[in-house]
Amino acid sequence: GPLKPEITITYIAVSAIFFNSGLSLKTEELTSALMHVKLHLFVQIFTLVFFPTAIWLFLQLLSITPINEWLLKGLQTVGCMPPPVSSAVILTKAVGGNEAAAIFNSAFGSFLVSNAVFIASALIVLFLTLGSSSSVPFTSIFSQLFMTVVVPLIIGQIVRRYIKDWLERKKPPFGAISSCVLLMIIYTTFCDTFANPNIDLDKFSLIIIVFIIFSVQMSFMFLTFLFSTRNNSSFTPADTVAIIFCSTHKSLTLGIPMLKIVFAGYEHLSLISVPLLIYHPAQILLGSLLVPTIKSWMVSRQK
Repeated sequence: GPLKPEITITYIAVSAIFFNSGLSLKTEELTSALMHVKLHLFVQIFTLVFFPTAIWLFLQLLSITPINEWLLKGLQTVGCMPPPVSSAVILTKAVGGNEAAAIFNSAFGSFLVSNAVFIASALIVLFLTLGSSSSVPFTSIFSQLFMTVVVPLIIGQIVRRYIKDWLERKKPPFGAISSCVLLMIIYTTFCDTFANPNIDLDKFSLIIIVFIIFSVQMSFMFLTFLFSTRNNSSFTPADTVAIIFCSTHKSLTLGIPMLKIVFAGYEHLSLISVPLLIYHPAQILLGSLLVPTIKSWMVSRQK
């Protein structure tokens, strides 16, 4: 089509998102909560080890059901995603939790976004090929990840060093820019899929996936709450708030471009993307609804 997504999306749009991330990332924020190692380890291990493994085990049970297999694959990719840059921080701040810890995990995840993307992509490849005989083009996937993720991010950080004062003074709308580019990526992804007359998506599968996503989020938020409030955990109530949001939220901004690279050429790419597109607004909706409850719990515990 006239948008030429094989060039404008695959290379230009994805690179633009990560250049924008590199340009907007305040690496100096990493030092504000550097010493809270136990909390950061908890968040990263839960997000990148426990979460995808639990989803994979759960999907072994769901594989015998009539749920659309591409939506199930998409659910596995959600589990492998890195934490988001903003939503967890915003909700932690709204509750009055440990904002510094939430900022650190978001900033740390962004600072090491190339590593996070490589780890998440490796997890996706690992879990989706486990027990499968299909071969995966590792070299082409990771070379494209390097060129469209790592290189733009590094260039963005280098450029930031020279125009830092101007950025602080003008405060460009980095969020709006990323959102516009992301919307274009999502639009072309769905165009590619629904141009295929053989697409097979039943309402039953879609409704079940929505229900599963909300159930998974509630269950994992409750699990992180239980783990972080044990007597020997040494986490404060404010720490627990940051842990609940940072451990269970998944990044849409990093996730969609990543799926575009890992599943390049898949005719069912948009079906694989659906669970992540549902998970993102669901995590914000659930988090917003729980803010008053979590805030009253935190205040009562602090008293």
